[in-house]
Amino acid sequence: MTANVEMGVMEIEAQQTATRVNIPKMSAEEFYNFCVANPDLRVEREKDGKITIMSPVNLKSSFHEAELIAELRNWNRKHRLGKCFSPSAGFTLPDTSVKAADVAWLSKKTWDSLPESERNRFGHAVPDFIAEVRSYSDSLKKLKTKVTESWLANGVKLAWLIDPLKHKSYVFRQNGTEEVVEGFDKKLSGEDVLPGFEFDLSLLLED
Repeated sequence: MTANVEMGVMEIEAQQTATRVNIPKMSAEEFYNFCVANPDLRVEREKDGKITIMSPVNLKSSFHEAELIAELRNWNRKHRLGKCFSPSAGFTLPDTSVKAADVAWLSKKTWDSLPESERNRFGHAVPDFIAEVRSYSDSLKKLKTKVTESWLANGVKLAWLIDPLKHKSYVFRQNGTEEVVEGFDKKLSGEDVLPGFEFDLSLLLED
C-alpha cells in the first residue's frame, strides 16, 4: 500500500485485500472530498478515524450480491415501502463512521426525512435492513464484527450475513437475538422490517 498526501488530497494505491490507513484528523468534508477524488475506490471510515479501502469483489461474489439486490428491489418496487441501495452507498452512522453494506434498505419514513443535501452526500441515516455477503477474501469474524458493532450498534433493525463459502446464513436482530440458518435450501425472512419479503438462498447456488 502506498499513500501520498499533498495539499489535502490523498491518493492511495490499495493492495488486493482491504487496507487500513490511519487518518485521525480527516474531517467529514475531507473524507467526502477524498472519495470524490477517488471514485473508483470503495472506502469506509471507522469511528476512530481509520479508513478501509476495499478491492473489487470477484465474479462469484458480485453475482451473489446482484441476486440479493434484485430480489429486494423487486419486492420494494411492488410494495413501495422504502428505498434499496447498492454496495456503493455510504451511510454516515451515529458513531460518525461511514459504512457501506452489500445491500441496504431505508424505510420511506426515514428517506422522506432526509433533506436533499443529505441524499447527495453520505447521508446521516441508519438503514432499517442491511445484508453482507461474504466473498472469498472476507474474514467471517471481521464481517460479524462489522454487523454487530457497526450496523446493529448504530440502530439497524435486521441484518443478514450470508456465507456462500459454507452455505450458512446468520440473522441478527436489534433485540439482540441471533439465528443461524444452515444450508441454501432455505429462505430468509424479512420479518416485520421487510413484511412479506423472503429471499430464496438457492438463488445463490451455481447451476
